[in-house]
Amino acid sequence: MDAIISAVTSFYEGTGISELVANPELLIKTLIMYVIIGVLFYFGLVRKFEPLLLVPIAVGMLLANVTFTPETALFHNDLFVSSDPNFQFDILKVFQEGNLIDFLYLGVKLGIYPSLIFLGVGAMTDFTPLIANPKSLLLGAAAQLGVFVAFFGAMASGVFTPAESASIGIIGGADGPTAILVTKYLAPQLLAAIAIAAYSYMALIPLIQPPFMKLVVSKSERSIVMTNLRPVSRAEKLLFPIIVTAVVTLLVPDAASLVGFLMFGNLLNVSGVTDRLSKTAQNELINIITIMLGVSVGATANAMNFLDPKTLLIIVFGLVAFIVSTLGGLLFGKLMCFLTHGKINPLIGSAGVSAVPMAARVSQDVGREANPANFLLMHAMGPNVAGVIGSAVAAGVFLQLFM
Repeated sequence: MDAIISAVTSFYEGTGISELVANPELLIKTLIMYVIIGVLFYFGLVRKFEPLLLVPIAVGMLLANVTFTPETALFHNDLFVSSDPNFQFDILKVFQEGNLIDFLYLGVKLGIYPSLIFLGVGAMTDFTPLIANPKSLLLGAAAQLGVFVAFFGAMASGVFTPAESASIGIIGGADGPTAILVTKYLAPQLLAAIAIAAYSYMALIPLIQPPFMKLVVSKSERSIVMTNLRPVSRAEKLLFPIIVTAVVTLLVPDAASLVGFLMFGNLLNVSGVTDRLSKTAQNELINIITIMLGVSVGATANAMNFLDPKTLLIIVFGLVAFIVSTLGGLLFGKLMCFLTHGKINPLIGSAGVSAVPMAARVSQDVGREANPANFLLMHAMGPNVAGVIGSAVAAGVFLQLFM
């Protein structure tokens, strides 16, 4: 009988439940994390807001909050980040002491996943609206306003360093891979909060943007029907990614990995001679990388690290960045509408926040609501693509300044 009791006791002590019972603080924080995880699952699985992003992140967070000892943990944050100023990342130590998600996280730590995601995005994205209407670049640039407002706001708070503030500001670009790349260099200790905030706000675009779109843009402006875009030649489609890569990387070298792979993916798509590579980038490659990126980033959010006062501030500043970026695009769209005597619908400015193609779809939906005959999707794709380029350039600027 004693042997049975000893075996049961030993089994119980090896469970995560015993860890929670023995540590009330861990228990409370873990329960809060389960609520957050449940919300992410709800938005991803039930509301179907960016499920390809939110579901892997939620699974990673769940895995990080059901194991509580170094022996059972799938991810060990201390192998990648430390408060010790003399800490040096040792990849051999990861292979010797790491577990499954530690290995997957190497793609984040080494900056591999964000660039490969951009390769797939470039292959899936039609740059024709931007080429046909280069003025869209201005809308994409205006929609980066929130990046710099949040950056200076975080700096002014006195809580964050300039490098951490830059990582928080980039949330306003509404581009998850860009936020991850910047944060992994400038503020790796904040990666979980920043990545989850960035992807969550991207997923919630259909809820966040429409109220501000209707507040800033009058119904008569929302009803404007834009003329068809001009045809774009094959030569223009081929030259555009090559020229953008050369110009942007010459001006902002630290944006090369993002812009270069984005344009490489687009070149695969438009060339007409690399269909197999383009389809791989659009499907198998980006799907595999999305799974590994989502799970590994989510796994960084364990209860003791994630539930910190800084996390709440990051969420607040991230939301401010996202809203200000939306307003920046809309207000510049109104200015362009005025200067062109009503030829541009200001709603397309909100698509400059980068999240492709959801932001463009929201512009389309709000425009159709005001005028059922309106079709803004292709027009909104111009600022949308410009926003991707703009957020990558902003990221490169921050990396050059603070890395």
